[in-house]
Amino acid sequence: MSDEAEGRESRTHVDYRYSLANERTFLSWIRTSLTLLAGGVAVHTLVGSLHLGGLRRAIAVTCVILAAAVAGGAYRHWSRTEAAMEADRPLPRTPLMRVLTVGVAVVSVFAAIAVIFR
Repeated sequence: MSDEAEGRESRTHVDYRYSLANERTFLSWIRTSLTLLAGGVAVHTLVGSLHLGGLRRAIAVTCVILAAAVAGGAYRHWSRTEAAMEADRPLPRTPLMRVLTVGVAVVSVFAAIAVIFR
């Protein structure tokens, strides 16, 4: 088999180690999403009423929306990365880090306000 034929064959078949690494990354984003979802439900269910009206609901809703955004973004990033590897293209970037950072910062501010004014 010529070098050129071997190159074409390696491009159509992604090394399973890279594919499995991509899957592990996806699963860790999903774990993060599930944690945010559990946190949102816990805040809504277990936290007593706060003096500032709606703050508990704001924290819970922000966590749940962030969980949905991270889960959806994780799937999109996984599939785009898999397609890029199969086509031998550069790996795509993801906005998930920014989304998660801003979301957690917002939840943290809400939580800090809740603690200060409780």
